[in-house]
Amino acid sequence: MATGLKMELKVKSVGQIYRNNYAPDKTALVFKGKEWTYGEFDNAVIAHANFFRALGLKPGERVILDAPNSPDFIFTYFGVVRNAAIIVPVNPMFTRRELGYTSKDAGAKYLVISDSVLTQHEYTKRQLSDELGIKVIVIDDDFRQRVQDSPREDFDLVDHAQTISTYLYTSGTTGVPKAAMLSHHNLTINAMQTNTAFDTDGSDRFILVLPLFHVLAFTCVTLMPLATGATVYLIESFRPKEFIEELTAKNITVFIGVPAMYVVLVNAGKQHVQFPDLRRVICGGAPLPIDTINGMKDGLGLEVVEGYGLTEASPACLFNPIHGVHKPGSVGVPFPLNECKVVNEAGDEQPAGKPGELLVKGPNIMQGYYNRPEENAATIVDGWLHTGDIAQTDEDGYFYIVDRIKDLIIVSGLNVYPREVEEALFEHPRVAEAAVIGEPDKLRGEVVVAYVALKEGEDIHHKELLRFLKTRLSQYKLPRRINIVDSLPRNSSGKVLRRVLKESSVKDDK
Repeated sequence: MATGLKMELKVKSVGQIYRNNYAPDKTALVFKGKEWTYGEFDNAVIAHANFFRALGLKPGERVILDAPNSPDFIFTYFGVVRNAAIIVPVNPMFTRRELGYTSKDAGAKYLVISDSVLTQHEYTKRQLSDELGIKVIVIDDDFRQRVQDSPREDFDLVDHAQTISTYLYTSGTTGVPKAAMLSHHNLTINAMQTNTAFDTDGSDRFILVLPLFHVLAFTCVTLMPLATGATVYLIESFRPKEFIEELTAKNITVFIGVPAMYVVLVNAGKQHVQFPDLRRVICGGAPLPIDTINGMKDGLGLEVVEGYGLTEASPACLFNPIHGVHKPGSVGVPFPLNECKVVNEAGDEQPAGKPGELLVKGPNIMQGYYNRPEENAATIVDGWLHTGDIAQTDEDGYFYIVDRIKDLIIVSGLNVYPREVEEALFEHPRVAEAAVIGEPDKLRGEVVVAYVALKEGEDIHHKELLRFLKTRLSQYKLPRRINIVDSLPRNSSGKVLRRVLKESSVKDDK
């Protein structure tokens, strides 16, 4: 057993992680009242694996998965990676443009898309296939029947744990989205690290309401509970009333969510709703406001455990110890098998209280970005992942995130990259220049705010610009406010001063 892990990792493939603590008759998954035992879950994964093998899927080929939270998502994911192929989950809110970029950049051969998302694109299967230049497989009743009719030969073509399992698109802290390459070992070991850190076991009941395409949901609320033999209650999307009802009716014991979801829990507490079975409440994705932490403790008697992670680390790296001291505002201490340090620009480790860049090392660190050698050389140095976040430690070795080196915006736990929004604004014929910043928001953590200067003699209403962006960007990336300005503040070298815009934004809200 790996030193420091609570449970032995017995499998090398993501597609078999549910066999790590296998009990065929135990309930593995519940969705809309339908239950799958671990034996039935295994049968479904094997059927999907055989379906994709018969389709001609080969090891190393990339498969985009575009679907909402559903058992179809999980079974497809496991079935694809059993073939030693690489899964590329995407946000089902992606526009056709975003989907096109991802499929081209990843060199994908297949797109597996749910019928509901295909309808959302207002395309036929043939049109989407022709536009993207890849084979499209629609998850519908016909797909499910073909999977059901597939052989049940048990196989797994993954011959080495360091085989790439997943491409997850992220911009790190800047630039266009790029694929973080995560191996089977990266994901499975991080699931075990999480299990140790959060001290969960097979008796737990998890609620999975985070979007499955997000690494926090998949590693910490899918792989981790399945590896321990726990039960996962899957919800299609976050709707507060349904969420609260599921927490109480299903006697949920573990909830991992993002800050906006904790606001809903605090409000439920104010209405005298209690969750007596809930024993672990863990927050990731973005910093949790102190008043929300206090609201959870005072109103519900629950102490929220905050942590830190990023896509490039599969994702979890730091946490406030379950059985140790919790420090509000801190992201805690390193996970088992992880090392973390704060360094200055010269690479020298900083003492307590002095900020610098946060670096992370461990078996959960990605294999690099796909087809980005220069960025890989700058991002992973001597095994240390440069996170791009500014942090500092205290005298007890607890870490605190102080700021971001770059300008990443986190909306309800989802990354928004200013450059991507700006590039979409630049496409409008009346826009001369644009800059995008994040603005604090109590519910979502941050929202997107855009500043736009128009070409000489042009005029436009901000609502027209917003309509223009809706055809190019997912809903969560859309600016909450678009400010039309005469010009953008710049320094002597012509760089836009986002700091000035942020200061202006704060003043405008007062």
